[in-house]
This record gives sequence, C-alpha cells and structure tokens, in this order.
Amino acid sequence: MQGQNQQQAYDRGITIFSPDGRLYQVEYAREAVKRGTASVGVRTADGVVLAADRHARSPLLERESIEKIHKADDHVGIASAGHVADARQLIDLARRQAQVEQLRYGQRIGVEPLTKEITDYIQQYTQTGGARPFGVALLVGGIEDGEPRLFETDPSGTPYEWQAVAIGGDRDEIQSFLEENYEEEMDLESGIDLALRSLDSVSDEGLDASGVDIATVDVETEQFRSLDESDVADRVDEFEDTGGEDDE
Repeated sequence: MQGQNQQQAYDRGITIFSPDGRLYQVEYAREAVKRGTASVGVRTADGVVLAADRHARSPLLERESIEKIHKADDHVGIASAGHVADARQLIDLARRQAQVEQLRYGQRIGVEPLTKEITDYIQQYTQTGGARPFGVALLVGGIEDGEPRLFETDPSGTPYEWQAVAIGGDRDEIQSFLEENYEEEMDLESGIDLALRSLDSVSDEGLDASGVDIATVDVETEQFRSLDESDVADRVDEFEDTGGEDDE
C-alpha cells in the first residue's frame, strides 16, 4: 500500500521526478498525443508538405470546424495531433511571435527560432506547480533562408528536426512507411503523394478526401498554401487507381 501511495505522488506532481528519473505527467501527455488523429510532415527539395487526418466522429459534425493544419505566417504552417484546445494555444503563441519578429525587426521569423520559442514555452509547463503539460505535438514546417525546414515539438518541450515524420495515432506504422518510401531528392508533388499514401497505409476503408487536410510551403514562392478538397480527391483517386503498387 505504501508503494502504491508513493507511485500516486509521482503521478500527481509534475515537478517531481520519480526514482527512475521520469516525469509521469509528461509521459501521460505523450499518451494524449497518441489518441489524436495522425498528422504527417514531409520535407522535399522543393518545399514542405503537411498532411492531417481530420475525419469526423459524427456525420452531423461540420468538417470545416475540424482544424488540424494552421497558417502561422506566410512562410510557415503548423499541423497538430492531440488535444485541440492545447494546440490552439500554442499556435496563437506562434502567430504572436511571428508578428513580434516582423514588427520589431522588420523580418520574417525563422522556422527553427519559431519552433524553439514554442518548445521553450512548452517546457515551462513541465516544471511549474499547479499546471499540466500540453497534451499535443506539433509539426512546424516552412522555408528559412531559402531552405525547407521541418520540426516536431514534444510535450517535454524538446524540438526535433526531421526529413519526414508522423505524430498522433498510428505513428509507428506511418513512420515505418515513411522510412521505407522517403527519398531525399523527391519534388513537392512526390512529397504530397507520399504524405497521402502514408495516411492511407493505416486506413482500413481507404482515404476520404473530405477527411484529409494538406498544405504546402514551396521554396519558389515561400507561401503557405492549402489544397482544396477537389484537388485532394483527384490525388487520392490517382494513387488508388494504381492499385497500391508503390506500397509494396
């Protein structure tokens, strides 16, 4: 009984390390991320692709109200997985930091500095009494100094840079698909196709174009652009018509 009470003390205290050096609340926040629908990021030679599964839990729910990919600045997009309300708080922070950089220094904020601003804020909530960690992971993608960059944020407040990455539900399976099929020199169109196929690889009933969000930031224009549903539908139909040849 005493051991159980001791375990509960570490569970409840975000500022207390367990004897084996773990912060249980941060680990629970990671579990919350896994319960969210998946988001995928792919960095290509021509730009960055962000894709997200936003399937509705009810046919009565308006799909437009499900937001998984957001524009942080003209040259930066953010995709989320986990608690939506937590994601919105961090995305609002990112937008404010982007505006501060523009107003104070007259320049666009870099993708890496913006990611580190977000993760610094997240980290504060891993060592503050009376607060809890953010139960969300983000993918921050955009163009910095003419180069595509893609970062992941973790509930611990750690940033990671990736060539291709998945967050949220079925992460391990999607990540394995990306590792098998990613090519460093692929173009933006191939990156979009890879992102869609990776989401389709864990879908039992196949992708529904209305339940997928895709956005890109390309090197040439350095502008965030969301693909409309008809464009996504055409791309989904195209790779489904191939019979999944590239998935083998």
